[in-house]
Amino acid sequence: MKGDHYQVLKKPLITEKSTQMLAEGNWVAFQVHPQANKIQIKKAVEKVFSVTVTKVNTLVVPGKYRRFGKTTGHTKSWKKAMLRLKEGDKIELFEGGGS
Repeated sequence: MKGDHYQVLKKPLITEKSTQMLAEGNWVAFQVHPQANKIQIKKAVEKVFSVTVTKVNTLVVPGKYRRFGKTTGHTKSWKKAMLRLKEGDKIELFEGGGS
């Protein structure tokens, strides 16, 4: 994971809350590798999307208990990163960037 930016960023989080955060304060959210730190996340987003990141917030989303028929199981915990982009910067993925 040391040099690969694509291992740090797993997938973008496009939810109702994240689109509201994008509209209000230019924030974007990603699911990231659990061992990734804020510096690695910032570098990965800046390199992959060619934007400037001004702030990084991270949190671990705990797994939930789920039923699978008669048995109960547990989903995995995962790490979420919310990044504030410089004013004027955009990521087309979150803007619904169609042709």
